[in-house]
Amino acid sequence: MYAGDSPLNGKIALKIYPEKTPLGICTSSGTVGHALSFGKADAAVVISKDAFLADAVATAVGNRVKSVSDIQKAMEFASKIEGIEGVLVIIGDSIGAWGDIEIDGL
Repeated sequence: MYAGDSPLNGKIALKIYPEKTPLGICTSSGTVGHALSFGKADAAVVISKDAFLADAVATAVGNRVKSVSDIQKAMEFASKIEGIEGVLVIIGDSIGAWGDIEIDGL
């Protein structure tokens, strides 16, 4: 997982099993890249069967995370959206995960 300057950058991965594909896996970041973001997440990753939905919700989750204390609320927001299967949020050395996802490397 690429998470910019986070100490978790490159140290974790999502396990994706063939029987669960196809999947849309999208990431938004407030610290990496040139795109406008209203949040500070190093990585806000969303998984859905619908790639368009995953992209939109990754942006929305990323915009909600301005500090570590926002991780839980951002995941709760995403968990209420039909079609979202999993969420992973990284900010600094903190991580939050929700849903049908498996993280490797922690």
